[in-house]
Amino acid sequence: MPRPHQQLHPAQPPATPLAAATVLLLRDDAQGRLQVLMTRRAAGASFAPSAYVFPGGGIEAQDSTAHAHAQAQARPGQAGTALTEALAAIRESFEELGLLLARHADGRWASAADIARLDRHAHLATQCQAHGLRLAADALWPLAHWTADRSLPKRFAVPFFVAAMPPGQTAQADETEQFEPCWVRPQEALAQHAEGRFAMIYPTVRTLERLAAYADSAAVLAAVAAGPLWASCPRSGLKNGQETRFMEHEPAYGELALVCPDGQVAHALDWQSERPMPLLRNLLRLTAPNPGLMTGPGTNSYLVGERATGFIAIDPGPADAGHVQRLWQAAGGDIRAIVCTHSHQDHAPGAAPLQQLCVQAGRTAPPILGLPSQPTARANSQFQPDRVLQNNELLTLTGQGPDGKITHTLEVIHTPGHAANHLCLLLREDALLFSGDHILSGSTTVIDPPDGNMTAYLDSLARLDALCAAHGVEFIVPAHGHVLHQARSTIAHLRAHRLAREAKVRAALEQCPGGSLQDWLALAYADTPRALWPVAERSLRAHIERLQSLPTP
Repeated sequence: MPRPHQQLHPAQPPATPLAAATVLLLRDDAQGRLQVLMTRRAAGASFAPSAYVFPGGGIEAQDSTAHAHAQAQARPGQAGTALTEALAAIRESFEELGLLLARHADGRWASAADIARLDRHAHLATQCQAHGLRLAADALWPLAHWTADRSLPKRFAVPFFVAAMPPGQTAQADETEQFEPCWVRPQEALAQHAEGRFAMIYPTVRTLERLAAYADSAAVLAAVAAGPLWASCPRSGLKNGQETRFMEHEPAYGELALVCPDGQVAHALDWQSERPMPLLRNLLRLTAPNPGLMTGPGTNSYLVGERATGFIAIDPGPADAGHVQRLWQAAGGDIRAIVCTHSHQDHAPGAAPLQQLCVQAGRTAPPILGLPSQPTARANSQFQPDRVLQNNELLTLTGQGPDGKITHTLEVIHTPGHAANHLCLLLREDALLFSGDHILSGSTTVIDPPDGNMTAYLDSLARLDALCAAHGVEFIVPAHGHVLHQARSTIAHLRAHRLAREAKVRAALEQCPGGSLQDWLALAYADTPRALWPVAERSLRAHIERLQSLPTP
């Protein structure tokens, strides 16, 4: 993890989440389409006033008692906290909407008449015992787990359960906490929310977005049988000056985790090329003005270091005079070395102009470092560094600060695959991996033979995974897109994606043994937009080349 004193913002420990539970009651409409029960919170509620929600609330002492647990019908393994949470969700749906997930000894569901005999404000388990009912915890299945943003002063940790609506019951709001219960299709709720007619909070919206993919209640219940579908503690950043939340699978999440680990809503996520973006006190990013299909929002150039140590520039980008000038200015002109992760035209051509700016300012020319391009490189990717970097070589910046010696150490890792002369860098003190184009945010890198090689690429991924394990790397800093988190999981996912694509390529070759490259492309990349097929064709060639090199099964 990055050193605490390199963080941009003072530590701000998040509030401890309060335990709560929610249940999504499901049914199908007359056309067999999924519906979910929602209800509107009171306008004066302290949490989510006037918002449409699923029934639920805080876990109470009565939910965790041995008596309540003994009064429950539970699945094997549904015990302890998991059972307490399910019982809390059952109790809340009873108190708020007059619905009761409970059965008689003969398996009959509690009826409207049974519910009419119960007091919504009295101890539920005791009443059920008195009326021969068992609480049907086994009917609730975990769908997801939400923990509120770290930035919020009052936070909840909430399992979201799903359950089929019990037969013969009708929701009746308590008219104190909840009002206007309604059955709604996820798509309808989302459409009304977009029109401003159906207020919902973030977890509710994102949950409905997931549910919209399911045709009916049976499909949802089948999906959760193996376990919850996701868990999330969102993070917030600024887009167009507005607070915007993101889940773990979204590109901005990792960057927010790096820059604002305690959940401060202070980091702008808009892509721009005019100003350097601080990520840590010793790390600046400046994105080149070259957005496109192959470059995403543009090539990320990085400055590692600080005023006391000078800076190492990583990937100075294309030969764009304005970008190079801004990079030089962001470093105060004190650039000690320029490292190119590889020689593609959006990464290396800015090195010589940046070096020249330093010389013109009267400073010693910083060496341009990297690996020379190989004979397989394209004509526009020829590159010869001032000095060739060795594998595992250390590049060190040192200086003296108010609290003593300052050190920033970059370790060089040779990672051929995307290009024969590709390398990555590990900032050892802060456990940050600069991945160049080997690992990107939001897309997979193109492997373009002959300079690109799929086997070498996969081998390099394994090397980076071992490096991350050895150094506790959590964050990957790519040449395109936002910072990535969960480094080893990201690498594992990327490797699995490549091998899954390889399996599709193998199947295409077997299905159409005498086919053309275009025939195989159509089969192996059928899930890819046709507009991307010209780019995908390069990686297809790399996969075929790799398959041909493997031993015959």
